[in-house]
Amino acid sequence: MTLASHYQSSRCAISFELFPPKTESGIEAMLNNVERLRSFDPAFFTCTYGAGGSTQDSTLDVVEKVKKLTGLPVASHLTCVGSTVDQLAAFLQEAHRRGVDYLVALRGDPPKGSAQFEAVEGGLRYANELVAMIRENFNHFGIAVAGYPEVHQEAVDAKTDLDNLKRKVDAGADVIITQLFYDNADFYRFRDDCVAAGITVPIIPGVLPVTNFKQAERIAAMCKAAIPKSLAESMNQNDDADYQFNVGVEHARLQTIDLISNQVPGIHYYVLNKSEAAEKLLDGLELAAH
Repeated sequence: MTLASHYQSSRCAISFELFPPKTESGIEAMLNNVERLRSFDPAFFTCTYGAGGSTQDSTLDVVEKVKKLTGLPVASHLTCVGSTVDQLAAFLQEAHRRGVDYLVALRGDPPKGSAQFEAVEGGLRYANELVAMIRENFNHFGIAVAGYPEVHQEAVDAKTDLDNLKRKVDAGADVIITQLFYDNADFYRFRDDCVAAGITVPIIPGVLPVTNFKQAERIAAMCKAAIPKSLAESMNQNDDADYQFNVGVEHARLQTIDLISNQVPGIHYYVLNKSEAAEKLLDGLELAAH
């Protein structure tokens, strides 16, 4: 099955994003949560890696374990940060050997302490260059790229950001997975802009179930994602952990229902290696588009 083919039916295909745990107990807990998430019939799982490729080997360990456990396709993140083309090629060869099906191809964030991204000598500068390199030399991988409903924080304006996205798609990306957002109107505006720009690949919204307001504020600051006034007011009414969890999960559930009713082909959930929030928001939902 190709990556794009997951999004060609009337059912809204869901996927879940993980990150590499740092301990054996963390890996065990993550795999237990993966088993629980498996009951929602996801299309695939993805796994990130740390800045500068610091957890590349751990990422491959995770996706290999998840594929063995679930029998589902798996995707590894891959960035340009800190790697030469030869090093990227070596990673891709190892990823193929270990059963990776898809890649999430990203430029990557500047290393900690750096104000801007700089390619290493013999490396790549932009995500579209990474997509082109993968497509030319490792064409068996499906490729997802990132889109930014509220504009990438380094982009000078929305048009420049969209032009960059179009270059990634034209280089050979199969689908776009968006950065998280809390207001669906931002996604719909972004989707319309993509269509107007001639982008025809599936555009998959990324959703993070917020479980406490401090977490939401921290992530919003990192991702340049605005928190709707209604959500902020609701979460600020009570700092009880269970109350905040329920408010945040209900917001993500309503986001999901609205996205499905607006014909999205899939939804990508950032689950932070946990399953409780995703289980609660997905429980009983009809994932077929209306």
